Amino acid sequence: MAEILVFVDHADGVVRKPTLELLTLARRLGEPSAVFLGLGGADTATEVLGRYGAHKVYVVDAPEVEEYLVTPAVDALTQIAERTGPAAILLPAGPDGKETAARVALRLDSGLITDAVDITAGEDGPVTEQSVFAATHQVTAHVTRGIPVITVKPNATAPEPAPVAPAVEKWDVTFGPASAAVKVLSRTPRERGDRPELTEADIVVSGGRGVNGAENFTVIERVADTLGAAVGASRAAVDAGWYPHSHQVGQTGTQVSPQLYLAAGISGAIQHRAGMQTSKTIVAVNKDADAPIFELADYGVVGDLFQVLPQLVQEIERRRS
Repeated sequence: MAEILVFVDHADGVVRKPTLELLTLARRLGEPSAVFLGLGGADTATEVLGRYGAHKVYVVDAPEVEEYLVTPAVDALTQIAERTGPAAILLPAGPDGKETAARVALRLDSGLITDAVDITAGEDGPVTEQSVFAATHQVTAHVTRGIPVITVKPNATAPEPAPVAPAVEKWDVTFGPASAAVKVLSRTPRERGDRPELTEADIVVSGGRGVNGAENFTVIERVADTLGAAVGASRAAVDAGWYPHSHQVGQTGTQVSPQLYLAAGISGAIQHRAGMQTSKTIVAVNKDADAPIFELADYGVVGDLFQVLPQLVQEIERRRS
């Protein structure tokens, strides 16, 4: 079977969920091989990667990966691809993933596809589905030159285990002068609560202008906590100072694609739709029956979110008890 390289997104050896999704998608195309970069943590990661179908794990254990930004990863992935000749390279569609993918594609003289929400095998290689032009169109595409380099949005598929015993190969990478161009001086861990990451969450509950104040976001948070969801916010809510910018969903914020997206008090302007339109199921709560969000929603409730959401929480809790 054709080899598919999967770039591993991890934190000190703890493999993040988008990588498991990539391995699941890679199995549709061929035989997945994971590329792990980092000082330590490879043993822990290898067990998880094998559980989700990685037949090989290429390990680059080099200080440059930790000390410098992006370019060492580009060097490593490019050199591994040149020597293994994979049928495709998959990366998570975060900021680092997309920058790495673009540089790797340039070095390999290959085509690049970003922000795919699905991948299938085609006669001429992987075929992707994307949401484009501010989420107004869905398109399919495939790379016509070189090794396809593809970044995939989180939640494109559910991770499915397919246990194998992976072979581990340690690689010595030659890092070019450009790899030392930007040095990491310090790192400060971001404080995280008990809620899932916005980009990786299976469920996102977002509030907008209709929440009408920072103090009222507790209503959104209570629904999110009841569902085990992440909290999002529209640009209007963020610009008003009601919720942190890191939670903004939209074209100029974070783009999400959860299994369930609940929009409360959000009108559905194109800027917001561009950040959540690829969600699998969309539920909208808005007291304006003509709000554009209802054109997009799978299910809609015309009503006051301060009356609807507490009833939703009560019903969820009742069914769980």
